Amino acid sequence: MVRQEEVAISVKQVKKIYKLYDRPMDRLKEALWLGRAKNHKVHYALKGVSMDIYRGETVGIIGTNGSGKSTILKIITGVLNPTEGEVKVDGRISALLELGAGFNLEYNGIENVYLNGTMMGFSEKEIDERLDAILEFADIGDYVYQPVKTYSSGMFVRLAFAVAINIEPEILIVDEALSVGDVFFQAKCYHKFEEFKEMGKTIVFVSHDLSSISKYCDRVFLLNQGDILGVGKPKEMIDAYKRVLVGQYELPQGTIDAGEDAAQEDSQGTAAEEQNPQLLEYGSGQATILEYYITDESGTRTTAVIKGTEFTVHMKVEFTDSLPAPIFAMSFKNVQGTEITGTNSMIEKAFLESVRPGQVKYVSFRQKMSLQGGEYLISFGVTGYNGDTFEVYHRLYDALHVTVISDKNTVGYYDMDSAVQVADAPGN
Repeated sequence: MVRQEEVAISVKQVKKIYKLYDRPMDRLKEALWLGRAKNHKVHYALKGVSMDIYRGETVGIIGTNGSGKSTILKIITGVLNPTEGEVKVDGRISALLELGAGFNLEYNGIENVYLNGTMMGFSEKEIDERLDAILEFADIGDYVYQPVKTYSSGMFVRLAFAVAINIEPEILIVDEALSVGDVFFQAKCYHKFEEFKEMGKTIVFVSHDLSSISKYCDRVFLLNQGDILGVGKPKEMIDAYKRVLVGQYELPQGTIDAGEDAAQEDSQGTAAEEQNPQLLEYGSGQATILEYYITDESGTRTTAVIKGTEFTVHMKVEFTDSLPAPIFAMSFKNVQGTEITGTNSMIEKAFLESVRPGQVKYVSFRQKMSLQGGEYLISFGVTGYNGDTFEVYHRLYDALHVTVISDKNTVGYYDMDSAVQVADAPGN
């Protein structure tokens, strides 16, 4: 039984409430009227969250996008203040919350090591003693003498993580940062996690990589729309998370508080929030993509797909002109902008008919999700040929965001779904 004095992080009934304004003018009007006029909507990012994290534990926090995972970490580390509730932290804390947070872009790597170390309360002599270990772990070579504004995202995270773990923290907080580094750097970081566990240090991390959550965590908290749905062993919480993703997890009675209405509004807007308001859009206007979304294998609209399951990408297209055999297309990119995969109705020999003005077509691409766990962007297009001339009727680049949830990530972009056999004699 863990004793109360072994609690490293105590979170009691923490709420985080944001006021959302449709226009900047609404905020000004409300301020001028000294609260007599309400021109905002209330959004509960956290709705009375409580958790105790014990010394020496490795704790994971999982949940869908917008569930409050990063918010609770920022409150624990003091980056954000709670609207209500109390947080107590017992121990020196080091956090890696946002890529390059706390770095001065004009400084070089060495200067930023000293800047970050000073901010964490270390003297120059103490940083001197840790510098070799930091640079060895970061392993970015002579780039350490260049301004960090010239760094790639991978270099950023290597240096930031090297600083975070080499200042001898008692508590380490990590929010998705490891997803930026390559597989070898991630392996080195997770090896450091194991060393920290052996040393009795406390680790709290947010990740969509369920295989890492399963392997390294002692306990897992499952968040959804600002509530804790459950806490327990990794396997049972990962199983519960998968039920959340397909809409088959029911909240226990009485778990939603006064923020219920705001939370329901937010859940209804989740799909819209996964659409990119700054997408690149162009075309001749002879066709318009009216709607686009994803459904899971049960037909439920979603923004997260479990690796290995079937899912469908949908488009609704209206035509304003007579066109011969329009082509419907969709493609996936990773967040770094690399085109991963895609297809269209011509390649699949699925539609070779003409269309007339005012006609609406409902297009669906159904397939098995074989991409690795992570974040992806989907682009859509309606194109065609006028004689030998290729034309774009409507194209939407990086229009929709989707999260792939995986408890087994292999190497590269997609999983070959290999069947591995080890035997004492040759097989077939």
